[in-house]
Amino acid sequence: MSAVDDDTPSPLAPPARVRRHVALLSSTAATLRLWLWAAAAGAIAAGSTLAFRWLTVQIEWVFTRQDSGLVEAARAIAAWQRPIVCAIGGLLAGLVLQYGARWVARGKQGDHYLDYIDAARQGRVDLNDRANLMRTVSAALSIGTGASIGREGPMVQLAAWGSAWLARIAPIRPEQRSAIMVCGIAAGIAAAYHAPVAGVVFVLELALGFFARHTVAPVLIASGTASALVYVMVDPKPLYATTPMAMVPSSIVFTLIASIAFGGFGWGFLKLVERSRLLFCRIASPALRLGLGGLLVGGLSAFTPEVWGNGYSVVSRALAGTDPWQWLALVLVTKVIATSWSSGSGAIGGMFTPSLFVGAAAGGVMAQVAALWLPTAWVGDPRSLVVIGMAAVLTAATHAPLMAITMVLEMTNEFQLTVPVMLACAVSYAISTQFGARPLYGNPIEAVR
Repeated sequence: MSAVDDDTPSPLAPPARVRRHVALLSSTAATLRLWLWAAAAGAIAAGSTLAFRWLTVQIEWVFTRQDSGLVEAARAIAAWQRPIVCAIGGLLAGLVLQYGARWVARGKQGDHYLDYIDAARQGRVDLNDRANLMRTVSAALSIGTGASIGREGPMVQLAAWGSAWLARIAPIRPEQRSAIMVCGIAAGIAAAYHAPVAGVVFVLELALGFFARHTVAPVLIASGTASALVYVMVDPKPLYATTPMAMVPSSIVFTLIASIAFGGFGWGFLKLVERSRLLFCRIASPALRLGLGGLLVGGLSAFTPEVWGNGYSVVSRALAGTDPWQWLALVLVTKVIATSWSSGSGAIGGMFTPSLFVGAAAGGVMAQVAALWLPTAWVGDPRSLVVIGMAAVLTAATHAPLMAITMVLEMTNEFQLTVPVMLACAVSYAISTQFGARPLYGNPIEAVR
């Protein structure tokens, strides 16, 4: 029999209580370090958002000698110049992708085809530097020359890329590195849309599928940091400044009926973009593909300059309720077509803001037409249906109702519309998923592998 039992602690070992305290302090220190790096990821997201915005404005100036916004720039130049600007911008963006792909293939660092959403779902941070640089330059050329897509998507991509770099060099535990990149994604959403809560919900609902409770605190810190910095450096107001809108309880029935249409609009928008991509894929050269897409969008902008850019100015006007429904309907149809051409041709840019545009314009048209036939108590404030439409169509396009609800309410500061927005998103989600439309970012649970 052994003189000393294997389970007997060594006389030199510290007491169990001391060991527990040391382990607790070590764990607390690691958590605090993670929170500090999360705040740094938020700062990187704010900086990258402002840098990309500046870059697109410079490109806009080079091609149009205007820097007051893309729709204003399109109106300021002659109608015959708009197709030329869009075509040249698309051609250059395509050339960057075409020849940049060879440059990316020669590199060895990171996965060439790993998207930041896929990386978050897989717990990876090895985004390819060359691929992200190429996509950023191409996106800036497309967006700066009037492509009918959002600049917010590349902003979030740039924030994710910067935070992925931070995750590689930060002195933190290996299992915490992916959390830093997730923080960058949330912070990018927060900075681009002035919607910090929506940034958190975005990564939990779309990127992680609600399976990362240890990531919640750092994501909140990063999103809040990015929003605070953007508020200080840019504007403390919501993205869309609106006057208060009253919620009329008797209008709920009309809202639910309209939500069926919103779900159909979102589903149809996704299908149109998907069909456009299939058609453009027949052109092998990215340069020719994007050049043709730019030419088509430019030709359409010769008659409707509002198709340039992400549709921010039109959404603001729809929220003001000053434009007639006939004009909104015209811009809605042309913008949907232009966005399907820009996205279908392969232009790199966001689809969130175009989805918000579709919902806002459709809501404005339906509210004004309904007001001609129905009592005011049934329709309520026509502008409220613009807000509801934004959230409902975004839900149909992303299959992420919680993110859509929080994002739109934060962007407009119309929280009194929470109940009709929630009901509309529920109906829109049911309609869109019923017909099997593939959402913009896929299903996070199905995508985890």
